[in-house]
Amino acid sequence: MPEAAPPRALSDHQRHIAPHVFVYVFAAVPALALVAAVPLAWGWGLSLLDAGMAVGLYVVSMLGVTVGFHRLFTHRAFTANRGLRIGLAVAGSLAVQGPVRHWVADHRRHHAYADKEGDPHSPWRYGTSPRALVRGFWHAHMGWLFDRDMTDQRRFTPDLLADRDMSAVHRAFTALTVLSLFGPAVVGGLVTMSWWGAFTAFFWAGLVRVALTHHVAWSTNSICHLVGERPWTSRDRSTNVWLLAIPSMGESWHNLHHADPTSARHGVGRGEIDISAGVIRLFEKLGWARDVRWPTPARLEKLAVKA
Repeated sequence: MPEAAPPRALSDHQRHIAPHVFVYVFAAVPALALVAAVPLAWGWGLSLLDAGMAVGLYVVSMLGVTVGFHRLFTHRAFTANRGLRIGLAVAGSLAVQGPVRHWVADHRRHHAYADKEGDPHSPWRYGTSPRALVRGFWHAHMGWLFDRDMTDQRRFTPDLLADRDMSAVHRAFTALTVLSLFGPAVVGGLVTMSWWGAFTAFFWAGLVRVALTHHVAWSTNSICHLVGERPWTSRDRSTNVWLLAIPSMGESWHNLHHADPTSARHGVGRGEIDISAGVIRLFEKLGWARDVRWPTPARLEKLAVKA
């Protein structure tokens, strides 16, 4: 990981005003749709087609983030063939959490300075008083997104800058965002041959699904650094939160991840479901992934917190 440096040295430029405005739009509009989802679902406005597309796109896009953006591109927990690399980068982009190089740069920076000065989204940024932690929770969960200073990609993602495939997917982020949000509307409209079918598909499989992926992913930055269990030795305040294990595809076993960032499996204990690790195992058996860094008993013994 890069050596410690003043936070000012971690950013090389500011986000331009137009994409900065869109950060606000894509953070707020899906969240508002999520709030509106409860009354809309009460007896009308949700079809099996909408639900199926929403669940399917949630799984594909979330695994694109957890397996692709996170375990493959950020931490190199395994090696993937070219087709799988591109596929995971595209799938992760459909979650609308930012272009692949931006996402990876921010997350590598988070690990380099976890819960210290320079961490882009630590909930402990403002102190330990109740008021400071409320402010820190907001910052870790969403507030950090609105900072216009962009993490220096030349410092944190030189490998992806040199990767022509990843550069192409990075540049295609806007088009993939449009596809992710409005693709379901096209399918819904064509299947039902109605504008209402297009609208409900856009609402559920577009806006609500994106909002869910956002808040589940952001919860690993906020909740999984504030409350939960810490059975593994790490240099920060990362925790395991079992309640988020399934929706986060195994990312909420966050304490082991920070104790051993390059491990392909985060949930190793009995009953610790890690869907992302299972998908990586499948890719390995299919021959699409190799050099997988599975945790070993000796490694886990060394990392375990001693009573």
